[in-house]
Amino acid sequence: MVKKLIGKKLKSTRLKNDMTIQELADRSKVSSNMISRIERGLTVPSVEILMKLANAFGMSINFFVEEAEKGSTVVFTPSGQGEPIFFFEDKHQITSLTQGIRDPNFAVFYDTLEKDCSSGEGGMIHTGEEFALVLEGRLEFVVNGDRYQLEKGDSLTFKASLPHTWKNLHGGQTVVMWVVSPAPNLAH
Repeated sequence: MVKKLIGKKLKSTRLKNDMTIQELADRSKVSSNMISRIERGLTVPSVEILMKLANAFGMSINFFVEEAEKGSTVVFTPSGQGEPIFFFEDKHQITSLTQGIRDPNFAVFYDTLEKDCSSGEGGMIHTGEEFALVLEGRLEFVVNGDRYQLEKGDSLTFKASLPHTWKNLHGGQTVVMWVVSPAPNLAH
């Protein structure tokens, strides 16, 4: 069980950092063969190897072992009681509905956008996929140069590697539910 948990955590952390096994091997001074064996759950790494791997990500060794004890396999979030994770100048408030799940592969957020709130001028680009569902209000998306206007009940799914921006077009608040994969690392 511990082998698989550590292996899964190592692989997901490496992928979230857009690193190949060889890049991690070069950075950590742990052989690529050993990293591969750990990720596949075939071996339990020594404390020394775990320390080298953790250091390569700028983390402590606890990062790999505490996850087995922390987090849950089920998260129930009563209405209005999500975990607030981001506020921006009283214009943008994001609440996590999946905070506390162990080793998430996706994250769900409830986002309240005030009038004229936007993602800014520069297009965002990152790995994975995004899904947005407008619950209230009106939102404009520009994905890879194409414009989409979403009203209440409309949704949009896209590869996050495409340049994208959004803007609240409603005269008041727009409320959006986001699903983002892979789950962003909110610990930093």
